[in-house]
Amino acid sequence: MLTIGYLAKKTGTKVQTIRYYEQIGLMPEPGRTDGGQRRYGNAELDRLSFIRHARQLGFSLDAIRELLDLSDHPARSCEEADAIARRQLKQVEQRMARLEVLRLELERMIEECSGGRAADCRVLEVLRDHSECLTDHEGIGT
Repeated sequence: MLTIGYLAKKTGTKVQTIRYYEQIGLMPEPGRTDGGQRRYGNAELDRLSFIRHARQLGFSLDAIRELLDLSDHPARSCEEADAIARRQLKQVEQRMARLEVLRLELERMIEECSGGRAADCRVLEVLRDHSECLTDHEGIGT
């Protein structure tokens, strides 16, 4: 049987996060010793590793819950997991597009900066000019 500390260290997950995953039902309630200490098995280690990897890939907790449900029912169609992964890929691509717009805007600001006095700084001028602000409808945020 494994301790919560071992589980945390083995997966790179904070102890508080493991407890949180138990509270929201992503991780099952662990067995306990007579002294009340949590004890886990290899199945919980595998499940937490699954969750951790999915989080590293940017999946939301709701998407992870769906993926775990599919994993817990291996006779179900893989199409559902594929659809969840495709949704995540689309979100990543959208974030990348927004970041590319930000990168281009920052490059433009830097290129237009003459390197002179702060009073004449193009970077500061652009940041002060709210009419040049990239808005939510352009996918960037305020």
